[in-house]
Amino acid sequence: MKAKYQSVLDLGEELAIQNGDVKEENGILYVSGTANTQYEKNLIWDKIKEIGGDEPADIKADIKVADTSIYANHTVVSGETLGKIAKKYYGNASKYNAIFEANTDILSNPDLIKVGQELVIPNL
Repeated sequence: MKAKYQSVLDLGEELAIQNGDVKEENGILYVSGTANTQYEKNLIWDKIKEIGGDEPADIKADIKVADTSIYANHTVVSGETLGKIAKKYYGNASKYNAIFEANTDILSNPDLIKVGQELVIPNL
């Protein structure tokens, strides 16, 4: 079972899931840990569903979130706009203003973001 879900375990390592634990009992893989943000928790669940379907019977995951006050943290890379970032996290580019409003301490104009800036992606 562990081999089947190895990409989930690898993602957990890549995301630096805290207090991670994995054990297999009676053909069921039990996974637990604490993701930094809700977005990271969602990434783990998306990977589980990609492998096991919407309601997998062979894995039980208990993933908590360390910081529930935000949805994610994001470091701006070349070519990004707030619209592209909103599309990535919310699936809707027009939600860019929520990101702008959450970052007015470092942004004065939603059209002027800089590579390397650390943005807070708020919960909607």
